[in-house]
Amino acid sequence: MDTLILSRIQFGANISFHILFPTITIALGWVLLFFKLRFNATGEQKWMDAYMFWVKIFALSFAMGVVSGITMSFQFGTNWPGFMETVGNVAGPLLAYEVLTAFFLEAVFLGIMLFGASRVKPWVHTLATFLVAFGTTMSAFWILVLNSWMHTPQGYELRDGIVYATDWWAIVFNPSMPYRLVHMLLASGLTVAFLVAGISALRLLWGDRAESVKTTLRFGIITGAALIPLQILAGDFHGLNTLEHQPAKVAAMEGNWETGPNVPLLLFAVPDEEARENSFEIGIPSGASVILKHTPEGVVPGLNDFVAEDGTALHPPVAPVFYSFRIMVGTGMAMLVLSWGGLYLLRRYGAGAMPTLPLVGFAAMSFSGWIATLAGWYTTEIGRQPWLVQGVLSTKDAVSDVPAGMVLGTLLGYLAVYAALTIAYIAVITYLARKASRGEPLSSRRYPRSGEAEVAVIPGE
Repeated sequence: MDTLILSRIQFGANISFHILFPTITIALGWVLLFFKLRFNATGEQKWMDAYMFWVKIFALSFAMGVVSGITMSFQFGTNWPGFMETVGNVAGPLLAYEVLTAFFLEAVFLGIMLFGASRVKPWVHTLATFLVAFGTTMSAFWILVLNSWMHTPQGYELRDGIVYATDWWAIVFNPSMPYRLVHMLLASGLTVAFLVAGISALRLLWGDRAESVKTTLRFGIITGAALIPLQILAGDFHGLNTLEHQPAKVAAMEGNWETGPNVPLLLFAVPDEEARENSFEIGIPSGASVILKHTPEGVVPGLNDFVAEDGTALHPPVAPVFYSFRIMVGTGMAMLVLSWGGLYLLRRYGAGAMPTLPLVGFAAMSFSGWIATLAGWYTTEIGRQPWLVQGVLSTKDAVSDVPAGMVLGTLLGYLAVYAALTIAYIAVITYLARKASRGEPLSSRRYPRSGEAEVAVIPGE
């Protein structure tokens, strides 16, 4: 493999590992704020117990996200110098805004959030939790602004091959940004909902009958059941926006080769790029036309429209986009079935008496949000090829001339470290859940809530 392919794989590995953790922290910060506000309002210790357990997972996820993000940013200079050389006038300020408005906010108040529950006034701790949650969302906002601009660039002009900003409002609110932002925030919410439900189910399977565990299981199931229909709707709107601005990506997602009406919705197929057809397919007649054009006669673009005169494909690689899209949708459908089934079981049995089999199902789906998120990102990012910035900068023109052997060596090193860190991360969360299910309940601690004047006392300290 040459430097281009290896560099793409390396950056893909880096961002795949990195995105796992912001996907958790973006929504988990708001979940922690909800737990704290419920404790302030009711004084029920179960809410604070839930907060103190999940804030540990937030801290671990935040640390992993920061470290992996720094590593990823180095590659702009080492593997992709053409990116900043060409679009640095846009990308540089957007990345700086993310640091100034989000990262500093998180860094300043994270310590209070993690260690201040019994050491500062309750309103200060609640405010710190809010500001950290707000910071994680602002971080996602600026990163998604840049990513969306790379897909649907607006508000710029080219001078001697260099991009210069002409309208920052158009850059920030480019055509795909609102759809991509909503889709990602909902993905984060679903990831956290199933993580909370799954770990809570695991603790129940281990015999932990604490009220906080029952409460978080109920919270995770209800949140997941509420968000998954919204995500399906947001995904539909995002797909229509992609059809307008990146029709080749949609053609690859659908595995459709010829432009025309009555295009089937392929549940499964085997795309063959050499023959430029599917060698096998199972589909719903006219399904893709109905979804994308809202009528069976709707014309859906085909991949054969995106071929140069010399036969060069001007569309993304079909198989990765086609299969990753179906993994994302399939995982979403599993979330829908499990969460709505969980709602029924909650109503019938309650959180503390839920049967073993669905608890095992929720525990197995603890990290299902990661699968859906990664599959969605692969669909989006591979679907942009051969462009790094759509219509402005091709991927091959941005890569460095670092020898392929050096890129391969560092890639293997990254993969080994990331595999070890992922295993360690899951092991630590499992350890925390096991420890909590066996240990003394956190209700022995006394935390003040808003409106109380007394100072917190932690027995034994």
